[in-house]
Amino acid sequence: MRRAFAVLLSLVTGVSLMTVSAPAAQAAGSCSGTITYRGVQSSGLGELVIYYNSSDGGTNSACFYHRGAAYGRSAPTFVQIYRCALPKNEGAHCTPSGTRPTDSGDFSYYAGPVAVTGVANYCVEAAGYIGWAGERHWIYSRQQGC
Repeated sequence: MRRAFAVLLSLVTGVSLMTVSAPAAQAAGSCSGTITYRGVQSSGLGELVIYYNSSDGGTNSACFYHRGAAYGRSAPTFVQIYRCALPKNEGAHCTPSGTRPTDSGDFSYYAGPVAVTGVANYCVEAAGYIGWAGERHWIYSRQQGC
């Protein structure tokens, strides 16, 4: 009985530690909400999606998904999002304002979510890539959600 209790206690402790040490990028946003941008790379290997919800003065999240031959295959993957300094200039590149949350690593399905808050009345820009066959296949959203 003591041995069973010790095993159970170690399992509960392990699960608790895994929950507490979740990466900040995962906790910052979600890959859901109103889609304000969706772009597929010309290579067909990746898709960059920006989501919006009205919480925290407006929150935009970005995720970079593996597509085509890359779907389900581990590859270097990166996603970043940031708020633009000027309120409205949709379609152009922007000067970042504040933090630039990123998520990167070897993933099989997607990188992200990464999020910025306080974006009501501001544009955001996101970028992402997948490393495939020795090349980085980038996609940039330019300013969106203005």
